[in-house]
Amino acid sequence: MFDVAVFGSLFLTLFVIMDPPGITPIFLALTAGRPARMQRRMALQAVAVAFGVIAVFGLLGQQILDYLHVSVPALMIAGGLLLLLIALDLLTGKTDEPTQTKDVNVALVPLGMPLLAGPGAIVSVILAVQHADTVASQISVWSAILAMHIVLWLTMRYSLLIIRVIKDGGVVLVTRLAGMMLSAIAVQQIINGVTQVIQNP
Repeated sequence: MFDVAVFGSLFLTLFVIMDPPGITPIFLALTAGRPARMQRRMALQAVAVAFGVIAVFGLLGQQILDYLHVSVPALMIAGGLLLLLIALDLLTGKTDEPTQTKDVNVALVPLGMPLLAGPGAIVSVILAVQHADTVASQISVWSAILAMHIVLWLTMRYSLLIIRVIKDGGVVLVTRLAGMMLSAIAVQQIINGVTQVIQNP
């Protein structure tokens, strides 16, 4: 009742796309300055949001896109533009939000979506669910999705120890590096979306 090949394939695909090590500096930059308990809660919130979004798209993804007449390239470009705006804020140091919403917003956007539950992960899950034509393969697909989110949570949860070592100056450096990384990811995502539009007009 379990297909190891399906599990391994989707888990590795999601690991490469969602990139837990790469998300660490971005998570540290976006949660810097919050109390440790709040940071841990935000890690859990971000993973829960990402899992919820991916689960919905895994179950109803193609129907949602068809109903809204939204193509996958359009989804990629929109996600890339959103990430680019966040990256510019990180690079310029404009990461502050209204006090009453900043903790919730950062956990939901951009951490939960589109960083973790981005277009690449969503499309991979939609395709994996569509190709899982047996009970064993369905169990394997959803097990891989759950396992990936557990890995993401553990990575972010224990990356908070790094802040104790690097102190405030290190956090500023990490924030700028995270902005550079995020801007590169955003531009690449936009390029991929535009390329797909050109190739499949």
